[in-house]
Amino acid sequence: MKVAIVGAGVIGCAAAWEFLRQGEQVVLLEAHEGPGLETSYANGGQLSYDYVAPLADPGVFPDLPGWLLDASSPLRFRPQLDTRQWRWLAAFLKACNADTARRSTSALLQLSYLSRDTLHAWMEEAPIDFHYRRNGKLIAYRSQRLLEKARRQVEYQATQGSRQRILDRHEAVEIEPALAGLGEALAGCVYTPTEEVGDCYLFTKQLFERVAAHPNAAVRTGARVVALPNRAGRISGVQLENGELIEADHVVVANGLRGYDLLKQHGERVLLYGLKGYSLSIPLGTGHGQSEPAASPSISVTDYERRIVYAELGNVLRVAAMVDIGDRSSDIRPERIRHLKAEVARTFPGLAVEQAEAWTGERPAMPEGRPVVGRSRRYENLWLNLGHGALGFTLACGSAVLLHGLMKQGQSPIDAAPFQLR
Repeated sequence: MKVAIVGAGVIGCAAAWEFLRQGEQVVLLEAHEGPGLETSYANGGQLSYDYVAPLADPGVFPDLPGWLLDASSPLRFRPQLDTRQWRWLAAFLKACNADTARRSTSALLQLSYLSRDTLHAWMEEAPIDFHYRRNGKLIAYRSQRLLEKARRQVEYQATQGSRQRILDRHEAVEIEPALAGLGEALAGCVYTPTEEVGDCYLFTKQLFERVAAHPNAAVRTGARVVALPNRAGRISGVQLENGELIEADHVVVANGLRGYDLLKQHGERVLLYGLKGYSLSIPLGTGHGQSEPAASPSISVTDYERRIVYAELGNVLRVAAMVDIGDRSSDIRPERIRHLKAEVARTFPGLAVEQAEAWTGERPAMPEGRPVVGRSRRYENLWLNLGHGALGFTLACGSAVLLHGLMKQGQSPIDAAPFQLR
């Protein structure tokens, strides 16, 4: 079986590697000159298997006015004369109810656990060097009310197999001394000892190189797919910008936001939208202009109210934050970076924030927070692997296994229904 995979970010590369492991032939196509240069490049670095609560949650509503009116808020909305934006927002707000959030959380947990087990299996087969660590995670809360709400979420997730516990301020600082800088502002934390971190770009790049070296694979960079030739309900392959046609038995669209227009021109509409985010890569070490060693958290941290995540990746602290809805430019907005640096400096004094390298990228997201992993509604051999939002790195390996199971056997190790197009 020959499979053409469009997109060599972490989602496409993981799918390509799993398909090769299962004995398929793969053609991996990337529009850029190398893998992982968009959303996968400098994301937050957290492999957050036990914390997958979707953005669409009833708790969003009380925060919305402040977020939308405050230029420094973690979420900003830039209204556009764009029906796609408003359709996505309407679906997102409709999904902000307790029942949908709970069902989405349950489905995402099952996919994340599959992804965790798959990554561990791959690493046992052949280790990948991507600053990977199982160092645990702390979700820090400044509000006692929100900490109590988190307690209920932890209790629910425990019924799905999650292993987490609530820590008070003193217990949290004992585990992660760098949190002492928050002082009385820290109400407590959710602690998950099994969470992991890694550099998504390095992981993607190494997977890409493994795919390229495999005898059953061909990789093409600078290969922009512009059409999916089809006949009688089947796709015959992919057409590149230069007119070249690459034939395939199956085609997987895994190129994030670029997949929206490609699918649309063939009558497949997906409520996929980009949520722009930012990251800082702060150098760690003892040299001039670098961070004080004790200033950086060694455990992965999420500052819940500020919506900022911290992950130590080798000699860099990766800090990722913010959701900008309606900002589709690739520009790094100075005011957003200034705000992020100020928040980081207040939370972890001693970090060399002025030495940080800034980055921005769009997270391709579905309104309910669940990716689409499955067959197209229009073509029997066209498959989608899109819309993972902020969880692309976490869910990439599990999505690859799920997709192959559906394509080859028509079944999967988890319930695939929540991830199908409706």
